[in-house]
Amino acid sequence: MAKPVTASTQPMTDGQIENLVDKFRAAVRKHRGEFGSDAAQQALGFENLGMKLLEPFRRLVEVVSSMTVRHVKVDRTRTPQQVLNATGRRQCKDRSAVASMPRGEEDEGDIYFFQVDLSDRGGHISNEDLGKEFKCHGLNPVDPYKLAQANADDPAFADEHPNGTQWKDADGNWFHATFGRRLGERGVTVFRGVSGWYGGWWFAGLRK
Repeated sequence: MAKPVTASTQPMTDGQIENLVDKFRAAVRKHRGEFGSDAAQQALGFENLGMKLLEPFRRLVEVVSSMTVRHVKVDRTRTPQQVLNATGRRQCKDRSAVASMPRGEEDEGDIYFFQVDLSDRGGHISNEDLGKEFKCHGLNPVDPYKLAQANADDPAFADEHPNGTQWKDADGNWFHATFGRRLGERGVTVFRGVSGWYGGWWFAGLRK
């Protein structure tokens, strides 16, 4: 079943804090040549500097906390049509869209599902802007093979988490694969993603 990435409500441990500080220290040392000493000294004098540095990490933790993760193992030898058939869902598809489905690479791994707040976007997001959201979450869109497997493993998942992914073909055309429930029937849709996305979807990605 789906589970939150952050299963514990316990506070961050001392070891995790040291790990964070070590990573930040290593990054600053690596890029120290980009900062002049005088300017760096002035920046160190800013009031509440620690809190300013904490905010990006806080936002990252909030993003991760809202994700749902699934582990899948994929059969990459199947054809795109066989992948759809294995889900056992009603299919609404375009042949060219199905033919364009990328097979992906790794056979096993985690998929991360997240939602995007579209309240200030008129309830809609373009394919290009969704690509930016994937980057903000530290993810790449999952290939449809893995997404189909996640929904085949747990057919009820998309009842409460209608989900999808997107990809481009060699000609730069966008395509979508979505899984959900409509009029009491579970379905999978593979089609040209011309109009982007509307609200309610969970988007599926892989760690970069």
